[in-house]
Amino acid sequence: MKAIRRFTVRPVLPEPLRPLSDLARNLRWSWHAGTRDLFRSVDPERWAAAGGDPVRLLGSVAAARLTELAADRDFLDRLGAAAADLDAYMTGERWYQAQTDRLPAAVAYFSPEFGITAALPQYSGGLGILAGDHLKAASDLGVPLVGVGLLYRHGYFRQTLSRDGWQQEHYPVLDPNELPLDQLKEADGTAAQVALALPGGRSLRARIWLAQVGRVPLLLLDSDIEENDLGERGVTDRLYGGGSEHRLLQEMLLGIGGVRAVRAYCALTGHPEPEVFHTNEGHAGFLGLERIAELRAEGLDFDAALEAVRAGTVFTTHTPVPAGIDRFDRELVARHFGPQAELPDLEVDRILRLGMETYPGGEPNLFNMAVMGLRLAQRANGVSLLHGNVSREMFAGLWPGFDAEEVPITSVTNGVHAPTWVAPEVYRLGARQIGAERAEEALSVGDSDRWDSVADIADQDIWDLRRSLRELLVLEVRERLRASWRQRGAGTAELGWIDGVLDPDVLTIGFARRVPSYKRLTLMLRDRDRLMNLLLHPERPVQFVIAGKAHPADDGGKRLIQELVRFADDPRVRHRIVFLPDYGMAMAQKLYPGCDIWLNNPLRPLEACGTSGMKAALNGCLNLSVLDGWWDEWFQPDFGWAIPTADGAGTDPERRDDIEAAALYDLLEQRITPSFYERGRGGLPDRWIEMVRRTLSLLGPKVLAGRMVREYVERLYAPAARAHRALDPDSARALAAWKARVRSAWHGVTVDHVETSVTAATAELGTTLGLRVRVGLGDLGPDDVEVQAVSGRVDEEDRLTDAAAVPLKPVGSPDAEGRWMYEGPLSLDRTGPFGYTVRILPGHRLLASGAELGLLAVPSEDLAGAGLLMR
Repeated sequence: MKAIRRFTVRPVLPEPLRPLSDLARNLRWSWHAGTRDLFRSVDPERWAAAGGDPVRLLGSVAAARLTELAADRDFLDRLGAAAADLDAYMTGERWYQAQTDRLPAAVAYFSPEFGITAALPQYSGGLGILAGDHLKAASDLGVPLVGVGLLYRHGYFRQTLSRDGWQQEHYPVLDPNELPLDQLKEADGTAAQVALALPGGRSLRARIWLAQVGRVPLLLLDSDIEENDLGERGVTDRLYGGGSEHRLLQEMLLGIGGVRAVRAYCALTGHPEPEVFHTNEGHAGFLGLERIAELRAEGLDFDAALEAVRAGTVFTTHTPVPAGIDRFDRELVARHFGPQAELPDLEVDRILRLGMETYPGGEPNLFNMAVMGLRLAQRANGVSLLHGNVSREMFAGLWPGFDAEEVPITSVTNGVHAPTWVAPEVYRLGARQIGAERAEEALSVGDSDRWDSVADIADQDIWDLRRSLRELLVLEVRERLRASWRQRGAGTAELGWIDGVLDPDVLTIGFARRVPSYKRLTLMLRDRDRLMNLLLHPERPVQFVIAGKAHPADDGGKRLIQELVRFADDPRVRHRIVFLPDYGMAMAQKLYPGCDIWLNNPLRPLEACGTSGMKAALNGCLNLSVLDGWWDEWFQPDFGWAIPTADGAGTDPERRDDIEAAALYDLLEQRITPSFYERGRGGLPDRWIEMVRRTLSLLGPKVLAGRMVREYVERLYAPAARAHRALDPDSARALAAWKARVRSAWHGVTVDHVETSVTAATAELGTTLGLRVRVGLGDLGPDDVEVQAVSGRVDEEDRLTDAAAVPLKPVGSPDAEGRWMYEGPLSLDRTGPFGYTVRILPGHRLLASGAELGLLAVPSEDLAGAGLLMR
């Protein structure tokens, strides 16, 4: 029989055990080993059955066991210590509180997905895991972040395989009452809600769930409530599901509803109001519109409100390809805003202009969420150095006339939350070396001195650790593989061979990620004979553990999975290569530590960052990767290998895959397997152990989410907060009026004449030239502009490279024609072909970048020759 209604019965804990509830409701347990050990000791079998989820555990423990624990003095002492430790963590000063600068009172961080723990499955891949790690690292550092997302009733799909290896999706229903969540309540005890107006007089309502991520509150909006009609109840049904209007409503709820949820949370709890709003990818971009509407209600016009909102907004882009950005039909967006829908006091045309692709190569009828994110944020970044370069190229059309390197998009390379991803065995070895407190601080804040101590760990200890982690992975893989084959329809009698799958003494390679085509899951299958020789080598074999999910609508990705599964099913190699379905956080935490090599072979430069290799590195796993994302930035031969790329414009995709697969096989055959299997005098693989040591000591402090969040605070949040404070209503109005005046008068700005104090075609290094430039400013004055000399090396086509800009100063008054003279020095600070030019940019103390307005004046063609100086 099937129940007609489901509800959750929560346990009544004996009074001495009440602190268990507080420990379970704060997700710090997901990265705090001591708290997890405490819960495991409550009932080890039920802990395993609950998947390591304290809330589920406490809901299933027998009352007799709770009574027993309430009288267990040893357990109560441990419980008291854990509760006191959590209290000290929540209330004590941390890195952020020790800073002397006036940092933001609070930062609101919006993301469509958050990967905090497998017990709260609200993520699909790297973006969500990154967001979860961002919140955890912010908590460890004491950064006053408020996270904002959606609560999906089906989360992301669960993956199984059919008998012939085809991916199948399952969407289990999540009951929020069974998750580590609490409802945000009004003062009268009713559920707090936000509401959005929809076309046709309808509304979309959502309640607010609170997940406590250490010190960081995470607000999750849930539309599956009785006050909504059936269609609106389904808005938060699935992560990245549904058609265009479904996605638009999700993103309106996230951005607009999310700001309203933050306001409600701050009002109800006394949490400081955010001074900075951080949009993690374009999905939450509508938050800027809600904040403009708030300021309009306070008396600001649209332009002044836009300036005030931009000042305190940070936008992070995660995609290196336009196809990865949400874009909506103009008419669909227009229908959902204005007098008969949401934000009725904002002009629909002004809203549309923020997102339309009104630049060369854009599609003028499409509303682009990333374009809106960039136009609504004064500060923007990519997620690795290489991705920053790619992003500047991709969005250069928004800043016409500027070279791509001057497009105001910087980069903060992603990091990973080490306490979440470092295996307990690795942590214990570090704690034994430098002490538990220093090890914990090294993982959360990062400090190269502490990581340098890895050099003192004995070779035998490192090798024993790596072998034991590999053995744990082998046991995990066999258990998961057996479960997978049962789901595929196999009987127990067919599965005896699984007991021989993988070998704890064989070089183990891991590959696990989403399965879009650019990540090239099947590149390793390009030459199957060479791969089989590697797998079955009599003296130096390798083995692969592979996992990954394709998007439910991506049949191409599913075919790649099926191709790999069919190869791995071959009885000749199935003991050496395994595909594990349903890749998620719980699997990843076992996979990274147990592998010796982490493989990554995307099409360069389509991997924005790629943090899985960072998590592997923190466990002493070596990276074998294409030079893309973070690996392009930090690769050294001391601690890994780079797969050469064949990314020339003339190389067709098939040939490129052939070349790069051959390079992968060569590295495995000639360099990697010999390093792993060759033994030194002490019977250990000395070269390999040294690479593990260098991976930990040199990469360890770089790949931490603590380092990443510190960079966000120092380079983006703090400047955004200062800009936010500077733009009071009068300043916002003045800046908006100034921008309007500059835009309307810019046609009169010209560079009329350029001369130097030296006319020869050569000069010596160290020479300083005098520059004199006559400019026309039209209706503008010197206070409105900055005149710059830009100099650097020149290529064969006289284009400046590695350029540096120096401001010139006005001298005297305008001449009879209204022209101004500017002067300044030009230093010849490098040898070889050298050139300079002059340009004029808008100048104002409240601009974050000279390129902010996208306005530029340069010499006309007949003056351009004056800019070429030395050859």
